[in-house]
Amino acid sequence: MPADQSRLDLLQGTLDLLILRALRAEPMHGWAISERIQQISRDVLQVNQGSLYPALHRLEHRGWIKAEWGISELGRRAKFYSLSVAGRKQLDIEAENWNRLTDAISRVLRMA
Repeated sequence: MPADQSRLDLLQGTLDLLILRALRAEPMHGWAISERIQQISRDVLQVNQGSLYPALHRLEHRGWIKAEWGISELGRRAKFYSLSVAGRKQLDIEAENWNRLTDAISRVLRMA
């Protein structure tokens, strides 16, 4: 199966969780967030720009991330995103919800 076909589509809430988690360590611009998620998932998850930027705007609107203009590693002007205090709290909530969901799904899949 070609690599593109093996990649998984992400649900909106899952994408929000992944973005928040990617930003936990340091501020990043959009392209770097996408690359980080792809790298950490070993190329299983690929966030396309058409999904990423609306999600970033949604998270910023909710107050979970903050944005500041800066200069990228390529010397270009870019918007850098970072977690807010509310975003750090939301990351903990979303991670706990994700763990409960995946545990429940695992139990169902193990049914005899």
